[in-house]
Amino acid sequence: MERHGFAMKIKKGQMNAYRKKLGEIWPELTGFLDRNEISNFSIWNAEDLIFGYYENRDNRCKGEGEKAEITVLTEKIQDTFDWISTPGQDMRLMYHNFGIVRKNKELIRHRVFMTRLKDGCEEEYKARHDRLVAERGETADPGPDSNFSIWSAGGYIFGYDEIDTTMETEETIASREATVSWEMRQLEIMDWITNDVDWMTGEVHADVKRLAWHN
Repeated sequence: MERHGFAMKIKKGQMNAYRKKLGEIWPELTGFLDRNEISNFSIWNAEDLIFGYYENRDNRCKGEGEKAEITVLTEKIQDTFDWISTPGQDMRLMYHNFGIVRKNKELIRHRVFMTRLKDGCEEEYKARHDRLVAERGETADPGPDSNFSIWSAGGYIFGYDEIDTTMETEETIASREATVSWEMRQLEIMDWITNDVDWMTGEVHADVKRLAWHN
């Protein structure tokens, strides 16, 4: 399958209008998704940021009719946001850990996060995560992470992770220390928007919310 992400920033005071208009176009949007075999579609929000994720079959090209249809749908809600990613193009994939695809999503939990890169730090962020990919090798990860990707556009980072809850284990002292070491180092090159490491820094950031989904 192919994975895709998109991102936008809600205009000031337009969040309620965005959600209302999203609800109005939802039947048309989900019909479009079904006709084009687009699955695992979800929209997430933190502060004024929107991150969207979806999947489709490999090498499925959109025709002009399909592009025109999604353009018409987008225009109905366009006045509520500004694009962060480029419409019709994927954001830059900064990291991936695509393991065994779970057919049953009922025992999957999601972790979605958002950060802002410090000026000039995009390539360092990519290099650090490339090293993680190289250390893991190309063998499919059995879990608990089964579908983990990190995307970047406009100076922002958006992470999407599906975690198999049946494979999660208790955190050890060693694993916690490794997490703290990694996250403290990451603070050299980025600032958090979501509250993933508030437990560690004592700061207060936004919860991430899933606004909509369609399987």
